[in-house]
Amino acid sequence: MNTTPAGKILVVDDDSNFLTLIRVRLELAGYEVVTALNDDEAIAIAKEQVFAVSIVDLKLVQRDGISLMEEMHSINPYMPVIILTAHGSIESAVEAMKRRAFNYLNKPFDPDELLLQIERAMENQRLSSEVKRLDGLLKERYGFKNIVARSVKMRRVLDLVSRIAGTDSTIYISGESGTGKEVIAKAIHLASERKDKPFVAINCAAIPETLLESELFGHEKGAFTDAKRSYQGLFAQSHQGTIFLDEIGDMSLSIQAKLLRVLQEKQFHPLGSGKAVEVDVRVIVATNKDLEAEVKNGSFREDLFYRIHVVPIDLPPLRERKEDVPLLAEHFLKEISQRMKKEIKSISAMAMQKLMLYDWPGNVRELENTIEHAVAITRDDVISEEIVLPTKDLPGESLKPFKEAMEEFKRGYVVRLLEFTKGNVSKAAELAGKYRADFYNLVKKHNLKPEDFKNPDKEK
Repeated sequence: MNTTPAGKILVVDDDSNFLTLIRVRLELAGYEVVTALNDDEAIAIAKEQVFAVSIVDLKLVQRDGISLMEEMHSINPYMPVIILTAHGSIESAVEAMKRRAFNYLNKPFDPDELLLQIERAMENQRLSSEVKRLDGLLKERYGFKNIVARSVKMRRVLDLVSRIAGTDSTIYISGESGTGKEVIAKAIHLASERKDKPFVAINCAAIPETLLESELFGHEKGAFTDAKRSYQGLFAQSHQGTIFLDEIGDMSLSIQAKLLRVLQEKQFHPLGSGKAVEVDVRVIVATNKDLEAEVKNGSFREDLFYRIHVVPIDLPPLRERKEDVPLLAEHFLKEISQRMKKEIKSISAMAMQKLMLYDWPGNVRELENTIEHAVAITRDDVISEEIVLPTKDLPGESLKPFKEAMEEFKRGYVVRLLEFTKGNVSKAAELAGKYRADFYNLVKKHNLKPEDFKNPDKEK
């Protein structure tokens, strides 16, 4: 099978004059175009070549474009398909969207609109491929633990991770304790060219200042009283790989100065050695402190802050991504039940509602511990509300029936998606992982109007 040239498009229509016209327009826009007059020809071409986008007429001589699209998806399931129709049939358009068309256009169409839809389809495919690649790495190596990309905020994080993973830029991860900073650091490493080299992590707050320098940069035998043998520090151990410095805000000013030198010069001196060690390493740092405030009060070097603050990633706390709580809870339930060899089927509706109402100051780590506690003590095959967060104070409002609470949650989720995408239903549907038609049905069900979100700052 041939490799994919950038911008290669397959157009299928039984009107040869139309094919000539659209070929000229698309080639003028810089795309490589292949055309087919019927479905048999289209399938034969799709088996031999890979296309970035396909444009298919809804009404072909031998069959409809939707069934052709489905057969083409069986060959290349990730190829976006734009359906063209001269009939203006809303039912056909909705059916096409339900059956995985990227979008549809009515003939005669605006050429600029077609080009816009092609650009959007290519961007959508690129982002989807990156997220799938990253998701696959995480699932393979870490069981996707602690990362759920269903919420808008976490999808934005994963999108950023996929964009910067291939670079060697220093990454600055901020977020409260328990939000999964090390997991994100590992994801960046696994998605980078350094993935087959070491990933070395150290919690700077967990090691006494007197030992941290030796731990990071190593020492020669006899460098200090207890140095009975030479030790290769973590920077040397992570050569050609990645080093993750967690809680960097707890590092003393003297060690900050030595770290700055390593970042600037790509070399360091182990304790007791006069010989410089050169190192090729990607640095990722993390903190739960406000380092800008630490700079102002003099406890963190300003020059080091700007050296590490190259690509910032801010991990949201769990209370700001509540739609991820059920998914995380079910994931932990399955994993912990298997580990403890207990057959726990599910979490009860009222127990799940308690999980949703709680604010999770300990974030994902606290949620995992909560599920582990519940699995450990339950004698039933369903986690009940009595054993979930038994000592925690929940909001004073009375618990609503599960169905009512879930409907309120779904409406709030749709509203947040529309706010984030400024009323772009296609983009919101993509972030939600739903077909555009299905998402639009949710919008209508909750009496929402996408146009109300296009300019939220405008006075009504």
